[in-house]
Formats: sequence, C-alpha cells, structure tokens
Amino acid sequence: MDNTDFNGKLAQLLFPDIDKTPDYYEKLYPDRGLPEGARVTRFAPSPTGYLHIGGLFGALVDVLTAKVSGGVSYLRIEDTDKKREIEDGVSGITDGMKAFGVEFDEGVTGFGTEKGNYGPYTQSKRVEIYQTVAKSLVEKGLAYPCFCSADELDQIRSEQEKEGAAIRGYFGKWAKCRNLTYDEIEKKIKNGESWVLRFRSDGSEERRVFFDDVIRGKIEMPENIIDEVLLKSDGIPTYHFAHVCDDHFMHTTHVIRGEEWISSVPKHIALFKACGFRVPKYAHTPQVMKIDEETGDKRKLSKRKDPEAAVEYFITEGYPKEALIEYLLTVISSGFEDWRRANPAVSAEDYPFNLKKMSSSGCLFDIMKLRDVSKKIISTMTADEVYSRITGWAETRDPDLYSAFTSDKERTVAILNIDRDVPKPRKDIAKWNEVKDYYSYMFREFYTNDLVLPENISPADAVEIVSEYAGVFSLEDDKETWFNRIKGMCDSLGFASDNKEYKQNPDKYKGNVSDVVTVIRIALTSRAQTPDLYPIMTILGCDEIKSRLEYAASFWKGMLPNG
Repeated sequence: MDNTDFNGKLAQLLFPDIDKTPDYYEKLYPDRGLPEGARVTRFAPSPTGYLHIGGLFGALVDVLTAKVSGGVSYLRIEDTDKKREIEDGVSGITDGMKAFGVEFDEGVTGFGTEKGNYGPYTQSKRVEIYQTVAKSLVEKGLAYPCFCSADELDQIRSEQEKEGAAIRGYFGKWAKCRNLTYDEIEKKIKNGESWVLRFRSDGSEERRVFFDDVIRGKIEMPENIIDEVLLKSDGIPTYHFAHVCDDHFMHTTHVIRGEEWISSVPKHIALFKACGFRVPKYAHTPQVMKIDEETGDKRKLSKRKDPEAAVEYFITEGYPKEALIEYLLTVISSGFEDWRRANPAVSAEDYPFNLKKMSSSGCLFDIMKLRDVSKKIISTMTADEVYSRITGWAETRDPDLYSAFTSDKERTVAILNIDRDVPKPRKDIAKWNEVKDYYSYMFREFYTNDLVLPENISPADAVEIVSEYAGVFSLEDDKETWFNRIKGMCDSLGFASDNKEYKQNPDKYKGNVSDVVTVIRIALTSRAQTPDLYPIMTILGCDEIKSRLEYAASFWKGMLPNG
C-alpha cells in the first residue's frame, strides 16, 4: 500500500462520518471583502470563570484595532475545555463587556445568541469543521492517531528527564505511534482503544522560525518539533488546532493575545502552513500588573488577592463605564494622554489607536489613578446624567439609596448640581458606591450628627456662633446677602470679618469669617468641608436648618464645664 492509499484509507477509518472537505468551508466562509488594510480581530475567552480585567483590556485592544482600520472585531467563545467551564460563564463575559460599552461587530452576544455570518462563534458547535480539516491532514500524511495512555506518556517524560533531553514532549524516537501500520491502527480501534490525533511535525531542532510581532518587533524562536495533539480522545480540538481553523475560516488578520502565548507561535505557524492556511499577524500584549503592597515589586493581578482583577468589581463599586475605558487607554497606549489633552471633549472611542504604540513590558494597574480619571469624568457629567447613572446602579445594589434619591427627583438633581454647573466643577466622587456617604447630610435617612470642631474653635465660641446665626439667617437672601449676614456677626463674636485684616493682626481675633462659616457648616452637615454651603442651605430648608442649629448648640453646650 503506497502512502497515498495508506493516508486515504486511514483518514476514512478515523473519520467515517466526515463527508465534507475544507473547500466546502472555504466557500461557506468566503473572503470578507473588506478594504485593503482593514483588520479583522477576535477576542476569544474561555467561559471558565469571571471576566478578568486583563480580558477587558485585551478586548478593548481588539475592538480599537479593528475600528481604526475600518475592519471587524468579533467575540468567539473557546469552550473546548469542558472540565474548567462554569455554568453560563458566557453571560459573565458578555455582560461584563456590555457594562463597559465594549461592543464587537460580530460573534457571541449572550448565552445561546450570536450575530454574524462566520459562525457558529462557539467552538463546541464547530466540531465538524475541525474534524474535516483534521481528516484532510491525515489524507496528506500530516496527522496520525496516537494510542499512548497517560502512564505511557508519563514514562516518556521520565525517560527524557533521565537522558537530560533539552526538549521534552512527544517527538522523534519518543513518538511511539508515529509509524504504526494501518493494520496495527485498525486493530487498536476495533479493540476500542482510545486515541488522540497528533500533528506529524517536520520541524528540526537545528532550524529557527522568525515572525514579526506587531507590538514587539522581530522574534526568533526554535522551530516546532513536537507532534502536538490536534484532537482529543472525544474528538474535541485542542486550543492550538481550533485557533488555527477558526482564525482561518473567520478570516482573522491579526491575532492579538497575551504574551504568555508567544511560546506557542512556532507550533501555530507550523499548523497554519500544514493546513495550507495563510498565517495571520501576531501581536502579544503585556500582562496587567500591579505593585505588591508588601514587597513593592511588580506582580500579576491575582484572582485570589486582588478584587480589582475581576471586571465585576468595577460594576459593583459603581465606576462609570467611560472612566474604566478611559483609564485602560492610558495603560494600553503611550500616546493616549497627549491625545486627550489635545482633545478634551472628544469621546475616547475616537482615539486613533495604534498597536505599535503599546508597551511590550507589563502594564501597571493603578487604582488611585483610575479614581482620579473617574472623578474627572463624573465632574463633567450633567446633574441629570449623574442622577440617571446613580439610580440605575443603586436600583439593584443599594435599594435604600435608590429610594431616597427617587422620592423627590427634582430635589435630588438640585443636590447633584451643587458646584457642578460651574467653570471648575468639584471632583469628589469616583464611583457610585461613594454617593450615599458623600451626600448623607442632605438626606434624613442617612444623616448622622458628627459635630467635631476644628482645634482652633472652642465649644463656647461654637455655641455663640450657631445661636446667633439661628436668629439672623434667611432663605430669602441671595448669596451675597447671605454671606454678608455671616460677616456681620463676626466682630461681635471676636472673629475678623475681613481675611486681610485677620492676616495682618491674627492675635487680635479668635479666628476669621472662614472659621465662622466652618462652624455653621459643621452644625448643618457634620462636615468641615462640603460643596458651596449656600445652595446646601436652600435645599435643606428652614425647618431642617433650625433643627440642626439647635441640636448643634445643645451638643456643644453640653461640652462646657457647666453645660
């Protein structure tokens, strides 16, 4: 039996139910017809747990790379490892993407749903495609069945260890099933022996493979010599083989993935070439790192140690989607912050992203910088938008806050608008779960008296200030009149009404008008610092102001020796 007959007969023995050829799928998935230079990218996670922040990082790179080139990005679910898969892990991925506005042009859209003409976009639904390509490889003499048991493979590894083999794996003299005869193979299959399909590598230890990584430049590595498993014993492909088939038939032009996959490139290139497929461009992104608080060293974000490793953390905490995306862009691209300074009002979606501007070293995730970015973004939102975002978040995560905020929308929006619609809005809130505490003094449901005075103000002086103010304040005053009333109290209380005068003669006074305002502020809000006190008072209303001033006077009076 010559090789052609042997290969054809073996292919039929291994895949008797496969009646299609790769050409069938070439016609089913034709060229996308995109303009020259358009890039087709994919994000291809496994539904084996929560969506990692590194996954969102990678997905954002995929989407931006396709968008700036007029190409296509798609979401593919790689669910061939059923042992590690969790129930409905797909929704965790798609929901996380939607929460932060990362949208793909094609692919899986949710549990059991997808869009696009190059699907199915879930690997477990593409088994016939993989087996069709696998059968063609057997017909070409480029793949063969391997019947080695787990114990036999362990024995091979032990032998390689003893011999000090530089490369370890299933190849060369250790590839025991590589040269089985047809009769031997047929007998094993009839006996019900389990088998996997392996790639028949023609690689050499002496040869090198070169490829241009879009991010890292030219990379040189040893050629692949391992007879890698293509199909597992259940007929399901390995990641390596599925990647090659899917990226070919879906016409992926750029495979963007984490740097941990660099070592696999030689085997992937060998598989693409063996299948007669064009090798895509590779771009290996850096890992998302953080500074370890204990050692001060860089380390990978850990699922076990770092809550921020999970995208769900940012949803639960209430970071606006724009903030996390904006921050990730500062991490992803060295040119983003300069672009943002030049385009302060432009959406981050319009950033002209360039893979070549990505760093090849680990990207540091800095939660404090994220907070700063988020505060700035929230400060630019209108009060109505902030109201909508907060209530949308709180409805399922903080029912008490939702109830308080929605009981009087007009009042709540007025509260949110304090120091917002001004040339330099305050930047106090970084995420929605800080809102209840930040605005607690505006809501009776959340307000707790905490009347701690500054060190330079005595309880006796505080009592005098709030007692006198209770008799003079009026909500009919405009802001200038309101402040002049406070200034008018100062001299009789021993405080300077003019800050300039106070600076020139500090020993002459107990303090200045700012100290008087601070005491009133603490009496009304239990805070030494708040947004503009004037609008706070107009919203609190006369009865609430009187009640709080009376309580503060009584409280501080109780601190006096004869109180």
